Amino acid sequence: MILFLIGLISGIISGMGIGGGTILIPALVIFANPDQHIAQSVNLIFFIPTAVIALIVHIRNKRVDFKVAIPIIIFGLLGAYLGSRLAIRLPGIVLKKYFGFFLLVLGVCEIIRKDKQKVSEKKLRQAGQRS
Repeated sequence: MILFLIGLISGIISGMGIGGGTILIPALVIFANPDQHIAQSVNLIFFIPTAVIALIVHIRNKRVDFKVAIPIIIFGLLGAYLGSRLAIRLPGIVLKKYFGFFLLVLGVCEIIRKDKQKVSEKKLRQAGQRS
């Protein structure tokens, strides 16, 4: 049952374009206890069908800018190749620490971004009140 819930929640987040791996990998490691390489491999296999479905929905709703997407895809493929070669060479515990550090940095960046957004909104409201 826990794997069903992990898959469902990760799928919903993936469909929103947020990145289901941020939920799927830690949840697998915590609740199913596979090796880090296995958890990340499961994430990659999980990503393919969920990405295809989400992409179809977003293209139908005209939410994809192909001029922006094409160069990102090309360099993303290069980065995926290089990253997978690196991941294969790293011990599982090191890979787990790198992934944890990545999630920590991502969380801090998100908090900072939200704070800056709130400050900008506050300044806009104050400017609107003065007019």
